[in-house]
Amino acid sequence: MCQLIPARCPFERDIQLWGHHLFHIPPMCKLNPLYEQLVGLRFRSLSFLADVCGEDVTPYC
Repeated sequence: MCQLIPARCPFERDIQLWGHHLFHIPPMCKLNPLYEQLVGLRFRSLSFLADVCGEDVTPYC
């Protein structure tokens, strides 16, 4: 679960042309309620791995 769900919104982009920053596309994930549920599931999975299993979760961040 922790590897499948991204830690950041995958749709946020900076559009550049020849090294010049043209514009920024903001993350629209905050408007999608399903994304909030997925981020909550990812957080609970990381908490379970860290608290119950004692696994190091830094590779997933």
